[in-house]
Amino acid sequence: QLQLVESGGGLVQPGGSLRLSCAASGFTVDYYNIGWFRQAPGKEREGVSCISKSDHTTLYADSVKGRFTISRDNGENTVYLQMNSLLPEDTAVYYCAADVLDVQTCTIETMWRYRGWGQGTQVTVSS
Repeated sequence: QLQLVESGGGLVQPGGSLRLSCAASGFTVDYYNIGWFRQAPGKEREGVSCISKSDHTTLYADSVKGRFTISRDNGENTVYLQMNSLLPEDTAVYYCAADVLDVQTCTIETMWRYRGWGQGTQVTVSS
């Protein structure tokens, strides 16, 4: 059973940084494409970033490109999301999930194929 737990959120001022963690249990995270998603109040959940299992190719939403970095630590069985230059519009609950389709390249466009959603971690960017 896929199970992922997000952590690392908090309150940060605009321009600040946070590193989110996505810890996997019950499976090896390197065997799956992993995605980060977020949902702001009153808005639909959207894709933020993903990392592919095969060659660790990464994808980013245009809104976070150049500011966020996704990475894996296979020894820790964890995927990270380093968030720099945070903006108030980054405020949301952030989730990670595993792509259950056996494809080589990840996507953040089709959330239906992701499983193992955790409770999320709240990120608030405010002065």
